[in-house]
Amino acid sequence: MNNRVVITGLGVVSPNGTDLAQFRQAIRNGVSGIRHDPQLEKLLFSCQIAGKPVIDNERLQQYFKPLELRGLESTGIMYGVIAGLDAWKDAGLEPVDTDGTPDWDSGSVFGTGTSGIDKFREAIYKVDALEIRKLGSTVVAQTMNSGVNAYLSGKLGLGNQVCTNSSACATGAESILMAYERIKTGRAVKMLAGSTSDSGPYIWGGFDALKVCPYRYNDKPEKGCRPMSATASGFVPGSGAGAMVLETLESALDRGARIYAEILGGHVNSGGQRGSGTMTAPNSSGVQRCITMALKEAGVDKQEVDVINAHLTATSKDVTEIKNWVAVLERSGKDFPYINSIKGMIGHCISAAGSIESVASVLQLAEGFIFPNINCEDLHPDIEKLVDPARIPTVCLEQKFNILAKASFGFGDVNACIIFKRYEHG
Repeated sequence: MNNRVVITGLGVVSPNGTDLAQFRQAIRNGVSGIRHDPQLEKLLFSCQIAGKPVIDNERLQQYFKPLELRGLESTGIMYGVIAGLDAWKDAGLEPVDTDGTPDWDSGSVFGTGTSGIDKFREAIYKVDALEIRKLGSTVVAQTMNSGVNAYLSGKLGLGNQVCTNSSACATGAESILMAYERIKTGRAVKMLAGSTSDSGPYIWGGFDALKVCPYRYNDKPEKGCRPMSATASGFVPGSGAGAMVLETLESALDRGARIYAEILGGHVNSGGQRGSGTMTAPNSSGVQRCITMALKEAGVDKQEVDVINAHLTATSKDVTEIKNWVAVLERSGKDFPYINSIKGMIGHCISAAGSIESVASVLQLAEGFIFPNINCEDLHPDIEKLVDPARIPTVCLEQKFNILAKASFGFGDVNACIIFKRYEHG
């Protein structure tokens, strides 16, 4: 089979917006969700700023039962469940009745990097103190990587494939492509796709130790993450979750669903940590091949790409990424597509990055705008040599377009690229 796959629901928990309406408003207006984090300061982190969603207990009670909230410490599960259930509702879908038959045609691919680190730390201390009986009944569900999907599938009654992928910063984009393939090949009708990431020092500490996070902006956090900037000095850690409902075009039309966009195809690969590739740096040959194959599988010509939603982390690799896009598309200067990165507003949300950024990408396609690159007033001179600054907007552009390429690259030299298309009704 070769089903057309469309997106009918979106959900997001982001540092600059914990629901779709807030998020849309924030990215249109270049609003930063990066703040000073007192806990990181107390723990003597070099980088004491972060992008952390703010979820209060009243909001949590809308998604979790009182018994579920007792002892729930996994922020990744909290974010993922909220984003996932919001996407399902946004698609006009309802959970299966608890006494009914599972929805055999619907499943979920929801990725993460870790799960319940704070809960895991608590468990270690209790075990070491010979207090095993005090661990409680939710340690396993909160600390297994598939915990977020266990919660989501139970709340929705999903009966198709339910799995959790993990590919570092490429996790979110990869989850969408895995769900896309399942629908395209006729093995599912609807799939919830997305990813989530825990918050906190036990996730972010390793990056601070690697000295890849900025330390000069602790007193002005909203200026700290600076993709494509000459003064970029590292990525700001972030967290959250993004989710979308994918389904066959036939199903969406049959039930009169709103269609945000269509997925034409994509590709995942690895640079094998060969050539320029390492554990922390991409092999440019692998990146270029990933983008090339994504365009080929989507049936899209290089000249048809209107907008790139890039990975761009505000590190020295930003220039390399731009060079890779220029090489693949054979376009530069004024001929280069518009390009943006949301990381200036929310930081690098690690395993949730690709899914949150894909939600932002789909909103742009569906509503005809290109969100601004903030903190990019001093464009890196090596990038300016390759791309006309007008193609790197610093204010929101109200502009309809047809094709957006979304790329994510991750630790371990893994790559993912998705080609989204604006859906034309009728």
